Amino acid sequence: MTDLKLIALDIEDLQIISAHVQDAVVRVADMGYARADRRFALLMNRFDWTSVGGRRSKGLRKRAALHFDAVGHVAYAGFDPNAADGVLELLAITFTPADAPAGIIELSFAGGGTIRLGVDYVEARLTDLGAAWAAAGQPRHALD
Repeated sequence: MTDLKLIALDIEDLQIISAHVQDAVVRVADMGYARADRRFALLMNRFDWTSVGGRRSKGLRKRAALHFDAVGHVAYAGFDPNAADGVLELLAITFTPADAPAGIIELSFAGGGTIRLGVDYVEARLTDLGAAWAAAGQPRHALD
């Protein structure tokens, strides 16, 4: 079982990180913005899609950290960022360029919640922290 260490420096790299964190579970209390460091960070229990093998395997969850650098501002919508006991399911991370290389990184959560990060450029790091356990079930999505 290999731990991930990924860095994103452009949109394509960010898409790879997004694929690895799809269906991650995040506690609201485990994320925050360090204004002085211009960094937004979150801890998550990500679903390791590469661990699914065969029909009976439910896969693994892994503890991971994700942070974004060069963040100038953060906006929350669709959930209470002060609800420490809140839990969110991360669906995707996207980047919309503004005044290149600056733009908006958006974290989209199930139920419509979003976090928008105004960044000077794309720089994100995803690191598995070593802990892994059997997932209770494999995430499923309705195809509308």
